Amino acid sequence: MVKRENWLKKIRPFYESELIKVIIGIRRCGKSVVLRQIYDEIQADASHKIYINFEDLQFASLTNETELYVHVKNLIADDKKYYLFFYEIQNVANFEKAINTFRLLNTSIFITGSNAKLLSGELATLLSGRYVSFR
Repeated sequence: MVKRENWLKKIRPFYESELIKVIIGIRRCGKSVVLRQIYDEIQADASHKIYINFEDLQFASLTNETELYVHVKNLIADDKKYYLFFYEIQNVANFEKAINTFRLLNTSIFITGSNAKLLSGELATLLSGRYVSFR
């Protein structure tokens, strides 16, 4: 896998930030590669890194914000920082409600998406303006 250093050096300063890190782009542009490379770079115990790919059937039952919240909350076992990675988050109805709630916990959140909702200016409203995006 080719290291996406140009992307990573833009995103690295935000790894520990409370801002939601949003990686946006058209399908097949390399969002999942960048997300996986960020995951690999973060120096935290694997139990404190939660990666969910919403195109994977393993997570097909997470169709709305409540199911997503309960699933992730059950994986959080202590007060240490957790790193949350969500690939193709737009597949979860009302995902922004869960994401905004996760912000109240000790987390660093990374999301990707490729649909019109994430590519439009609507994202700022959905995430209460507390995000930084990388296209």
